[in-house]
Amino acid sequence: MHIMEGFLPVEHAVGWSLAALPFVAYGVHSVNQRIKQQPELRMLLGVAAAFSFVLSALKLPSVTGSSSHPTGTGLGAILFGPTAMAPIGLVVLLFQALLLAHGGLTTLGANLFSLAIVGPFVAAGVFRAARACSASLTISVFLAASLANLMTYLTTAGQLALAFPDPAGGFIAAFAKFAGIFAITQIPLAITEGLLTVLIFNALLRFNPQELKQLKLGAGPKVQT
Repeated sequence: MHIMEGFLPVEHAVGWSLAALPFVAYGVHSVNQRIKQQPELRMLLGVAAAFSFVLSALKLPSVTGSSSHPTGTGLGAILFGPTAMAPIGLVVLLFQALLLAHGGLTTLGANLFSLAIVGPFVAAGVFRAARACSASLTISVFLAASLANLMTYLTTAGQLALAFPDPAGGFIAAFAKFAGIFAITQIPLAITEGLLTVLIFNALLRFNPQELKQLKLGAGPKVQT
């Protein structure tokens, strides 16, 4: 998921950075407004940020010779909305690039777009759709986190395919190649991330029920599993 330093052509690196910038700016505004209105939610926001940092910092070897990562953005997107994860993802990816050699500064925009923009919007959309269909919180959280993980990697595959199209098959063939490299490890990893997100969410339900009720999760007036 972390495209390494210097791997993308300059025009692609700049383009993805410009595409991510409005989401980061609006995300900073939305987070500030939420914290001003509900300062008691700072702890939950910190949990969401820490969860994303820890999970996305894990570097797991892939049988295809690549490596795979959890994303950890689904939890924050469910709790605070997808835009809140853009500035959080920027901080997470910046620290990882500087301290852990995951990703890089030139590819920060591309990694941010896949991890902290596409993934969270998918998570929030899937969660709301599942709750609108009367799915339980457990099922809704699992689907949101798992599919956000998969879509993050599909976005990365698309970014790489745009930058390096196949000489014969173009974008489609390149996308199939990159997506196939990730799929072998990413599908079970997405399922695992979904289950882990459910565990953390259930712990928050147990220890922070009032804060979760303030967030008005789900279709009904009560937070219930």
